[in-house]
Amino acid sequence: MPTSDDVCDPPLAESYQALFHDSEKIGQHSYDQDQGIRECELPLIDLRGLRSSDGDERRACVEAIAEASSEWGFFQVLNHGISRELLEEMRREQMKLFRTPFEKKISSRLLNDSYRWGNPTATSLKQFSWSEAFHVPLAQISDKNCCYGEFSSLREVMEKLAGAMSELAHILAGALAENLVHNSHGFPDNCNKNTCFLRLNRYPPCPFSPEAFGLPPHTDSDFLTILHQDQVGGLQLMKESKWVAVKPNPDALIVNIGDLFQAWSNDIYKSVEHKVMANGKIERYSIAYFLCPSYGSTIRSYEEPSLYESFTFGEFRQQVQEDVKRFGQKVGLPRFLL
Repeated sequence: MPTSDDVCDPPLAESYQALFHDSEKIGQHSYDQDQGIRECELPLIDLRGLRSSDGDERRACVEAIAEASSEWGFFQVLNHGISRELLEEMRREQMKLFRTPFEKKISSRLLNDSYRWGNPTATSLKQFSWSEAFHVPLAQISDKNCCYGEFSSLREVMEKLAGAMSELAHILAGALAENLVHNSHGFPDNCNKNTCFLRLNRYPPCPFSPEAFGLPPHTDSDFLTILHQDQVGGLQLMKESKWVAVKPNPDALIVNIGDLFQAWSNDIYKSVEHKVMANGKIERYSIAYFLCPSYGSTIRSYEEPSLYESFTFGEFRQQVQEDVKRFGQKVGLPRFLL
C-alpha cells in the first residue's frame, strides 16, 4: 500500500464530497448537464501570413485573427514559432513535477509556493475545480532564489517556453490592435515578465465525472491567453448561448481573448466564457500563458464613446476578488459598464 508521502493527487475527492453534502442540504447541487454537446473546430489561422512580405497576405492574416476574436473570442494558430520539441519537453518536465507527493507540493516551496489545487473558497460544487496547478509569475522563473528542488532541468525549459510565449503573445496583441488603430506601436503597454504568468495545469482522473468541473465557467482577466493542451479534450466554450466542446488539434496552440482586450476594443473583441470538464478515466495536462499589464496600468477604450469607464488592472482584480468573496463568482466587465 502506498504511504501518504507517495500520494501525488491532492485530496480533491474529500473536498468534493464535503461540498456535495453541504450543497444537498442547501439545494445548490443542481447542474446544467451538457447533454449531446456538439464538438467544434476553432478557426485555424496560419501565422506565416504575419511574417509575409506581401502586404495583402499579411493584412488577410490580421483580419482573420480579428474576425475570429470578434465572432468566437477563440482561435487556433499554426506556424506560431514555438517548436513541438520544446512543448514536448515542457510536458515531460510538467508531468515529473506533478508526480511529486502532494505533501511535498504544498510544503516544499516548489516554484516559490505557486502551487494551487481545488478551490479553497468554493461554497458549492459549481465553484469547485477538479485540478491542480503551478501559477508562476514570469519574473520568478529566472529568479536565482526560485526553488526548483530536484527539478533543476525545469528552469531552463520554463525560461525558453516563457520567452517564446511572450513573443507570440505580443505579436498577436499587436495584430489585434493594428486592426483597430492606425498606429499600434507599443501595444499592449506594461506587459512584461514582471506582470505575466505561466500556469502549468493538471486535471487528475475524476470518479465523479461528468459532474465535476476541471475549471468552472469563467472568463480570463487578462489581454489574451495562449494555451497548449494535450489530446484528452475537455475544454468547452460558450457559442451562441450554448456550450460547445473544442476538438484538440496536436499541431495548434489555442488563443483566447481576455476581459481587458474586450474593454480596450469596446466590445469588438469578445472575452468568452469557457470551462474545462473533468475526465473520469484519463488525466489531462495543459500549459497557459497569460498576457497581463501592471496593476497600475489604466484600461480604456481605444475609441469614444466608450462602453466602459476607465479602470486600472489593479482595480479590476480587486473588484473580481470582492465579488468572488461576496457572491461566490466573478462578475467582471459588467461592473465597469457606463
